[in-house]
Amino acid sequence: MVGVISLITGMAGPSGFGSASTAEKVTEGIDANNLTAIITGGASGIGLETTRVLALRNVHVIIAARSMESAEKAKQQITQENKFARVDIMKLDLCSTKSVRSFVENFIALDLPLHILINNAGIMFCPFKLSEEGIEMQFATNHLGHFLLTNLLLDKMKQTAKTTGIEGRIINLSSIAHRYTYCRKGIRFDKINDRNGYSNKKAYGQSKLSNILHANELSRRLQEEGVNITANSVHPGVIMTPLMRYSSYLMNFLKIFSFYIWKNVPQGAATTCYVALHPNVKGVTGKYFVDCNEFKPSPFARNKPLAKKLWDFSDKLINSISKA
Repeated sequence: MVGVISLITGMAGPSGFGSASTAEKVTEGIDANNLTAIITGGASGIGLETTRVLALRNVHVIIAARSMESAEKAKQQITQENKFARVDIMKLDLCSTKSVRSFVENFIALDLPLHILINNAGIMFCPFKLSEEGIEMQFATNHLGHFLLTNLLLDKMKQTAKTTGIEGRIINLSSIAHRYTYCRKGIRFDKINDRNGYSNKKAYGQSKLSNILHANELSRRLQEEGVNITANSVHPGVIMTPLMRYSSYLMNFLKIFSFYIWKNVPQGAATTCYVALHPNVKGVTGKYFVDCNEFKPSPFARNKPLAKKLWDFSDKLINSISKA
């Protein structure tokens, strides 16, 4: 109930910020000129605003995007507004493990540090479709691609954290939709790619649940290893962005009756930017954030055995793709 009241009123939580806070507001006064970040899907929607605000705080940002044309336009937009912005673009298609591996190889070749990884990109409510590697598209893009990307970049992040002494931060963008998934088991592991019984909304919820479970299990492993890297997940809020292109008519209709819970893009990017940069989040890991405050996710999202099962399942799935 407190969360709903905060959402409607914009009332600040324990962090001092709330649903009405913007990305610029929650990062005000922070100078991050010694940090480098990768943002997937950083060329549009809240990803673009996240890129803009991190660049405003002097972070060197690499936009990882499927469309180089969109990424170039985003870069130009940001650098025209801020001549000191450090923004580079690189091609990444998350639904292709080949593209993910190629992106990582190209990034490593740049010999840059990596302090922040924001797994922001995603698709939502799309019709049933398989990736070129035979994986259901929402699971492939929203979870599996980010799972592989994160694993392949971990050594670089560990090296950066060790040599610089600066805490690394990994942020997965999830959604309150993680509560709406297929079954009592949370994830239908045996039917990930099955057209029968496919629901575009439940498949989306399943992928967003996977984002939280991935961050939680990653956090556990990093803590066990004693690595100076945190892993958290966030719900950005309900925002009309290109992510909703498959359901824009429905969302516009619903917005008429639920206008009080919708955020604008600067507000939608606030929680991501807060968890990525704010000093109050130092050392905080394995948590789920809503409106820049820690929030308790669904029981499925707090299920440690389920998180480990998803990790093992994802690892095995990627290995099977690599051998194909």
